[in-house]
This record gives sequence, C-alpha cells and structure tokens, in this order.
Amino acid sequence: MKKTAPSTKLHVGCGRVYIPGFLHVDIQPAPHIDMVAEADNLDEIADDTVELLYACHILEHFDRWHYKRALAEWHRVLKPGGVLRLSVPDFAACVSVYSKVGIVGGPSSILGLICGGQRDSFDFHKMLFDRGSLSKALTDVGFKTIRDWDWRTTEHAQVDDYSQAYLPHLDKQNGTQMSLNIEAVK
Repeated sequence: MKKTAPSTKLHVGCGRVYIPGFLHVDIQPAPHIDMVAEADNLDEIADDTVELLYACHILEHFDRWHYKRALAEWHRVLKPGGVLRLSVPDFAACVSVYSKVGIVGGPSSILGLICGGQRDSFDFHKMLFDRGSLSKALTDVGFKTIRDWDWRTTEHAQVDDYSQAYLPHLDKQNGTQMSLNIEAVK
C-alpha cells in the first residue's frame, strides 16, 4: 500500500546534500536518507501527495530512453498544482563555454557536467538537456507551466549544490551558470 509522504517536500537523488524540511530519497543509503529508492520508482509514495519535488542533477543519469519515466513518476506523486524543481547540466552553456575556452580545466571544467563525476557506478551522465528539450519533455508527460527558477530565491539557497554550478568554479558573481534550473507545475 502506498503511503503519503511524511514531508510534502521531496529531495530526490539527494546524494550527500541535506536540506532541512525535505524527505531525502537516494539510491545509496546514508544517515540523512529517509527513503532508499531509485529516483524513477517512488512506489512508497501515494499519488498526488507531494507539494514540491526537488531533483538536482539527477535526471541526466537516466538514458535517453528512460528519463521520461522518471519525469512521469515525479508527475504522479505531485499534487495538482505541485512543483517539480529541476536542475540539470545546461548543454547550451557547456557548448558556449567550450566554444570559448575548450576543455582547459580538465575534469573540473565541462567534462564533469557532460560525462558525470565518475566517482562510482551511479555517477555517469547519459542524457543532455537544453531549455527546449527539457521543456518539451516536461510538457510531454503532463506538466503545464514551465518556468525558470533562481537558486538565490529558494528556501534551499543556503545549500551549495549543483544548481549553483558556475564556471569558473564558484565564481557566482562573474562566472557562467552551468545549470539549467527549471520548474514545472502539475
């Protein structure tokens, strides 16, 4: 039997990142993980019970044949009017930076954004997104309103995660934001 989430805010694919007030879901167990599950299989959570689902740099870990299954699962658990807050590597930003400087920074440059960190078997990227492709995928699975979001204005702005990825690294004042941050409303 599916349950209502104990928190109406989910942080799916959270890894090592903890955000107070969220239910933390990840495939790898850790002390702060509330539910060990695959990001595209939230069977323990009932339909239409979640207000906000935050998925930061997890969607690109699904291949091009399966990432929409994750989006559809996230759509399922969200309440009508609920928000999917996504952050993915921005392929358009990667191309722009590459066209200017190439891969001068090695693994700390665009390689990690495109290929993943490759620190363990879960840390590989299999899909690329730009604003148009991600917006279309969200619409395809039933989301209505698609809009940008700014990490500075969220309740988790103090948590330095990949939604705040910039090149040069950590130059949030003068650098190029490398994450595509999009919200979709059910």
